[in-house]
Amino acid sequence: MSSVEKLRRAEAGLLSHTLNLLVPTFGVLVLVTYALCEELRNFVFGIFVPQYHYSFPVALSFGQVLPSLFFLNLLHALGLVRLRPFSRSLGEKMLVPALGLGIHDVLVTWAKASSLDSGLSPQTQLLLPSATVGLSYCLKVPSLPSVHVSVLIAILSGTSLVLTVSQEVTGIPPLEYMYAPLAVLLHSLSLTFLAKVLEAEQRQPLDSRASVLDLYYAQVVTQGCVLGPLWLLHPDGPWTVVGGGSWHSLLFLGYLLALLLLSTALKLAVAVAALCISPVAAALLHSARQLIRPFFRLL
Repeated sequence: MSSVEKLRRAEAGLLSHTLNLLVPTFGVLVLVTYALCEELRNFVFGIFVPQYHYSFPVALSFGQVLPSLFFLNLLHALGLVRLRPFSRSLGEKMLVPALGLGIHDVLVTWAKASSLDSGLSPQTQLLLPSATVGLSYCLKVPSLPSVHVSVLIAILSGTSLVLTVSQEVTGIPPLEYMYAPLAVLLHSLSLTFLAKVLEAEQRQPLDSRASVLDLYYAQVVTQGCVLGPLWLLHPDGPWTVVGGGSWHSLLFLGYLLALLLLSTALKLAVAVAALCISPVAAALLHSARQLIRPFFRLL
């Protein structure tokens, strides 16, 4: 073996070793960043809603769609990203994820506004990874986790749920017993269908294949088309929401803008994880903080 070949093999081994170190480090960094952003979003929500009595779940859920549309179209107009125009066929493919995520957002926002962090909804989110694993096997999505990983996720979710329920759950509204499990089911179904839509798109010819950003954009537009009419038909319609806001207060506007932007960033991270990695990875990203927190309290 020549010295050149030995050098190339050494470089390849060093590169592989470096990547093996960087990938877990990057994953931990993403999890920590997501957890901190989620904690900040919950902090802002916990101040904003009680202080200004601005508990309008449908309006807030619809408002979280607008920053995504604005920034994606702005980046497209500046030539920084390429987006396919929204089409009816792509919107129909994204109808199930958009409908599920839209209703999930409304239910979770309602639960947070009703009982903040003391209700059942944050605790049932611990079951999201296990539910997503089950649906992934049922729908045979790509990148299925192994049996050992699936069992580990089920054990971790169940243990965290038992520890959390025994310590935290008090004063649960009766409706939350129905809405909290429904929100988890809708969220896991939406993440799984995102992966199925991407799988179908990858079978298309290269020139007509939608990218990850195209799929996310179509999902956001479709979700807006679902939540917009729902907001118009809701008793807390646009006039009620506008009349209930302290629009003259800069503090009110700052809290509202921070809440919408943080929620938008978190939803983008979860959607990209579901499309680029797997639905289970997206579920773990979304639930990582709740899964780990009970174990830290035992220390």
